[in-house]
Amino acid sequence: MPEINEALTEIEKHRDQIDEIDKELVALLNKRAGHSLVIRGLKPDAKMGLFDAKREEEILTKICGYNEGPLYNEYLREIYTTILKVSKETPSV
Repeated sequence: MPEINEALTEIEKHRDQIDEIDKELVALLNKRAGHSLVIRGLKPDAKMGLFDAKREEEILTKICGYNEGPLYNEYLREIYTTILKVSKETPSV
Protein backbone atom coordinates (compact mmCIF):
# COMPACT_ATOMS: atom_id res chain seq x y z
CA MET A 1 0.00 0.00 0.00
CA PRO A 2 2.45 2.64 -1.11
CA GLU A 3 -0.27 5.29 -1.54
CA ILE A 4 -1.18 5.11 2.14
CA ASN A 5 2.45 5.43 3.20
CA GLU A 6 2.97 8.38 0.86
CA ALA A 7 -0.19 10.03 2.16
CA LEU A 8 0.86 9.48 5.77
CA THR A 9 4.31 10.90 5.05
CA GLU A 10 2.74 13.94 3.38
CA ILE A 11 0.34 14.41 6.32
CA GLU A 12 3.28 14.38 8.74
CA LYS A 13 5.13 16.98 6.65
CA HIS A 14 2.10 19.28 6.75
CA ARG A 15 1.61 18.69 10.46
CA ASP A 16 5.25 19.60 11.10
CA GLN A 17 4.74 22.82 9.15
CA ILE A 18 1.56 23.57 11.10
CA ASP A 19 3.46 23.02 14.35
CA GLU A 20 6.11 25.55 13.24
CA ILE A 21 3.44 28.04 12.20
CA ASP A 22 1.65 27.59 15.54
CA LYS A 23 4.94 28.30 17.32
CA GLU A 24 5.33 31.51 15.30
CA LEU A 25 1.69 32.50 15.91
CA VAL A 26 2.07 32.10 19.67
CA ALA A 27 5.20 34.28 19.63
CA LEU A 28 3.44 36.91 17.50
CA LEU A 29 0.30 36.88 19.65
CA ASN A 30 2.43 37.42 22.76
CA LYS A 31 4.34 40.23 21.02
CA ARG A 32 1.01 41.82 20.04
CA ALA A 33 -0.28 41.45 23.61
CA GLY A 34 2.83 43.19 24.93
CA HIS A 35 2.19 46.22 22.73
CA SER A 36 -1.47 46.19 23.70
CA LEU A 37 -0.54 46.24 27.39
CA VAL A 38 1.83 49.17 26.85
CA ILE A 39 -0.93 51.07 25.03
CA ARG A 40 -3.35 50.30 27.85
CA GLY A 41 -0.90 51.79 30.33
CA LEU A 42 -0.50 54.95 28.24
CA LYS A 43 -4.18 55.60 27.60
CA PRO A 44 -4.96 57.32 30.94
CA ASP A 45 -2.16 59.87 30.37
CA ALA A 46 -3.54 60.47 26.86
CA LYS A 47 -7.01 60.99 28.38
CA MET A 48 -8.33 58.03 26.42
CA GLY A 49 -10.79 55.41 27.60
CA LEU A 50 -9.63 51.82 27.75
CA PHE A 51 -12.17 50.65 25.16
CA ASP A 52 -12.18 52.17 21.69
CA ALA A 53 -14.88 50.66 19.46
CA LYS A 54 -13.73 52.76 16.50
CA ARG A 55 -10.16 51.43 16.77
CA GLU A 56 -11.40 47.86 17.04
CA GLU A 57 -13.44 48.28 13.86
CA GLU A 58 -10.39 49.79 12.15
CA ILE A 59 -8.37 46.72 13.13
CA LEU A 60 -11.06 44.35 11.83
CA THR A 61 -11.31 46.26 8.56
CA LYS A 62 -7.52 46.24 8.12
CA ILE A 63 -7.12 42.52 8.72
CA CYS A 64 -9.83 41.80 6.16
CA GLY A 65 -7.90 43.97 3.70
CA TYR A 66 -4.78 41.86 4.30
CA ASN A 67 -6.70 38.64 3.67
CA GLU A 68 -5.80 36.67 0.56
CA GLY A 69 -7.65 33.50 1.61
CA PRO A 70 -8.42 30.73 1.97
CA LEU A 71 -10.04 31.97 5.19
CA TYR A 72 -13.18 34.03 4.72
CA ASN A 73 -13.17 37.56 6.15
CA GLU A 74 -15.99 36.67 8.54
CA TYR A 75 -13.79 33.96 10.08
CA LEU A 76 -10.84 36.33 10.41
CA ARG A 77 -13.14 38.85 12.09
CA GLU A 78 -14.25 36.12 14.51
CA ILE A 79 -10.64 35.17 15.31
CA TYR A 80 -9.61 38.79 15.80
CA THR A 81 -12.67 39.61 17.87
CA THR A 82 -11.50 36.87 20.23
CA ILE A 83 -7.92 38.19 20.19
CA LEU A 84 -9.19 41.67 21.06
CA LYS A 85 -11.44 40.31 23.81
CA VAL A 86 -8.56 38.37 25.36
CA SER A 87 -6.28 41.41 25.07
CA LYS A 88 -8.78 43.45 27.08
CA GLU A 89 -8.99 40.73 29.72
CA THR A 90 -5.23 40.15 30.04
CA PRO A 91 -4.01 41.54 33.35
CA SER A 92 -1.26 44.15 33.24
CA VAL A 93 2.13 42.90 34.34
